[in-house]
Amino acid sequence: MKVTVDGAEVSLADGGTLGDAMTAAGSRYIQGTIVGIIKGRSEKSRETDSYWLETSKGKLRIELVDPTLHKIWKESLNSFSEKGLEVRWTASGALAFGTFPATYAPVRTSQDYEKWEVVLGASGFEADKGQLIFIKKRHSGAYGVPITNRGVLARVVGGKGTMEELEQGDRILKVDPIVEWEDLTEKMATDDLSTPLEEGMEIFTRFEVQLREEAPRGAEFFLAATRDDVFETDALSSSYVSTHRLHNEPIIFEHREPRLEGVVTVRSSGRGLGKIFIYKADRTSNPGHSVVGRVSSGIDLVKLASPGQRLAVKVSPERFMVMGIPLARALEIARERGLECQVEGDQGEDAVVVDQSPLNTMDVLREGKVALKSIPAHRLVSIELFDDQAPKTLDYFRHVVGLKERPLGPLPVFFVYENTVLFKPVVDAVSYKELLPENKPTAVVPAGAMAVSNTVSKKTGLVGVKMVDDKRYGPSGEKFEGTNIIGRVIDLDKLKDAKEGETIYVLEVRK
Repeated sequence: MKVTVDGAEVSLADGGTLGDAMTAAGSRYIQGTIVGIIKGRSEKSRETDSYWLETSKGKLRIELVDPTLHKIWKESLNSFSEKGLEVRWTASGALAFGTFPATYAPVRTSQDYEKWEVVLGASGFEADKGQLIFIKKRHSGAYGVPITNRGVLARVVGGKGTMEELEQGDRILKVDPIVEWEDLTEKMATDDLSTPLEEGMEIFTRFEVQLREEAPRGAEFFLAATRDDVFETDALSSSYVSTHRLHNEPIIFEHREPRLEGVVTVRSSGRGLGKIFIYKADRTSNPGHSVVGRVSSGIDLVKLASPGQRLAVKVSPERFMVMGIPLARALEIARERGLECQVEGDQGEDAVVVDQSPLNTMDVLREGKVALKSIPAHRLVSIELFDDQAPKTLDYFRHVVGLKERPLGPLPVFFVYENTVLFKPVVDAVSYKELLPENKPTAVVPAGAMAVSNTVSKKTGLVGVKMVDDKRYGPSGEKFEGTNIIGRVIDLDKLKDAKEGETIYVLEVRK
């Protein structure tokens, strides 16, 4: 039998399994990720009450709200769909497009209106001078509307930023009904490689994303969130799936365009700051969503995802991040990608890269060169973090050290005393990151334990490491109630000669 794996056709013996197909196609399976299987494709169209209005400033999406006005709308639509409509007037509370023949008797009474409502009106209360009025703020007005529902035909549900920009001289160029397609395809998602296959099945082991050059910072943000070649699905709706792996991490807005199917965005403001979205259905652009890339293949896998599931992803261009690896290997990687390298710091046989400039892959590739900073391997400290025991404290720690987006980060030595090393992070996040008591020690604190001082202590936010076992004080020098244990130092000997004022680099070792 024949099946396709990520678009490539492979032949299998009858009774072949998902694992057999992936082996035949040479596909790498990432443990814990789902694989999508589709058997046959079919769909059925369904009319909706939504419309795209293409204006000279961009697209608006409206949703009809009163069925009794639908007939009037459709009759009016026929009269202006070919020639379009222009802005007839604009005021602080509304603006109107027109005119077109109306098929109702306008009323002269004043009505109350809310922002984002779309109203059928008539200029001068004359039926042959119909207008489409967009409400910009709450107010009262007499617009010559039908007697039904204050003349409110619809609401603006997409492209609100575009509506705010409309002015005299702008036009509605085209109106298109939105047709939704009901998917009748037989499909499933599984991580069971022994699943039997049938003739003609389509298999999706991963999806691929092409990043946008116009958004170098956002592209790097996406690369950081998927650095294990995995997209973690935390939430979804009918129009998107999202990952919250870098939720609340700051990110700038760089590029705006419509959020069409397959578009990848990063939320750059508001409560969803740092969340990454992949769109399954078309939506208008949004000033809070910076477009960073687009799914180039495998969108079917994205559409199959459920919250909590992990998807394999291949990103192009591949990330250039050499921090935490031996200098010799970093130089080799740079040569393979045609990059010039400049090295600052130790260049011995055991040198390790701890910083690179530019940090963003897109900037490195555009400039064709990169500057690396390296130190002797014995100055790079490996740590293990306890996510299951101190998740909130680790949110703070990874943020201030930079481990959310990079494999390692700096920790300046603040104070050394009595077998304790204290660090003061470069980033001061105590005012906006939660450091309530969490995972407090209850018995002897072992040598190598790593902790952050919580809000009970006087020095909230300090990071400490204990060089010996201690029954009374935690790694950050506080009593147990002021101590949140976050992990352990794997190679403790490297801290024995730590000096105040120097910067130690820590590398997170993930299991």
